[in-house]
Amino acid sequence: MKKIFVLFLFILFKAGAQTSALTVGDSLYALGNYIAAINEYAKVGDDEKSSLQIARSYHTIGNYDKSIAQYTAILDNNPEFVLARFELGKLLLKTKNYGPALEMFHVLVKSGQKNPEYFYYLGRTYESVKQTDRATTAFKTAVEKDSTHLRSLYSLGKYYVGQEIKDSALVYIDKGLRFYENDVAMINLKALAFFNNGQFQLAIPHFERLLDLGEEKPFVYEKLAYCYFRNWEPEKALEAYRKLSSFPNKLSAAYSGLGEVYFEEKELDSAQYYIKKSIEERMASFPQEYASLGRIARLKGQTKKSMDYYVKAWEENKDNYYNYYQVCVLADEYYKDPKTRLNYYEKLLEMYPDLVPFLMERTKNRIKEIREEIHFASN
Repeated sequence: MKKIFVLFLFILFKAGAQTSALTVGDSLYALGNYIAAINEYAKVGDDEKSSLQIARSYHTIGNYDKSIAQYTAILDNNPEFVLARFELGKLLLKTKNYGPALEMFHVLVKSGQKNPEYFYYLGRTYESVKQTDRATTAFKTAVEKDSTHLRSLYSLGKYYVGQEIKDSALVYIDKGLRFYENDVAMINLKALAFFNNGQFQLAIPHFERLLDLGEEKPFVYEKLAYCYFRNWEPEKALEAYRKLSSFPNKLSAAYSGLGEVYFEEKELDSAQYYIKKSIEERMASFPQEYASLGRIARLKGQTKKSMDYYVKAWEENKDNYYNYYQVCVLADEYYKDPKTRLNYYEKLLEMYPDLVPFLMERTKNRIKEIREEIHFASN
């Protein structure tokens, strides 16, 4: 009887010690003292809650290997512990262990629980391994289980925007905005859905809405400026490009945009100034800017300067045959010697035997005319 009593006291003492260690561990965990918390939880022994907290603590401090090992040990003892499986699945996804993560989420989605998060993370994992069709199916299932699941709605909207399937994108984007009308990620997707579809007028209010919500970011100003430009609102476009120029890494794009707007407004000196500024800012190649300067110089009657700019544009990107064709046309205007002019056109055909039909026809006709000119001059 005495032995039984002592054993009973020992059990009570041990249970009290475990409860105390668990309480202290929880307190340390809440305060962010994770290593001390782990040490306290370890005193509890093989307890499901303390083991889970140890796994979470290792995760929080960034020791992912130990966290994964701890979660795995928990599931080895109790495969039905859904919370541990879910947290392990997310950690495996985070650490790019995609195969094991898929296994975790497949078990969860088959568990019969109507939890859209399981399908959302399954979709995220499929996205990571480039299985977009399966990812899309998973996100759609998440939305079927919860029509307000914002992250799945966003993922579907983003997918269809990327595919430039505007109507499908808007179905999911608008559902998300009905649930949370000020969600900047959804508003941005809606703006891009219209922008990518060339519906610049419809994109404008959504980019403006982003600015109203404090999203004064360079990509918003850049796309809004272009929308204004394409919607024949030059003053607004200029203002947006000026705002864009306040971002140091966007100076080239801002100056290039200002140059384009001024060019369309026939303010050639201003256009020339900003396009040159754009070239000065860029560290890589800039064929488009040189071609724009070529157009401006030609409109100003500066044929040789225009030709030189088009030569630079072609040298920056020799895949663009159109710039060299412009060189030929300008050389045709500038040089009096027909053999020099002929040489440019013949070089064009030599370099680009698969020239587009309408340019091929023009070039061959001009070669024929110049050869006739040379023939008659020699007689």
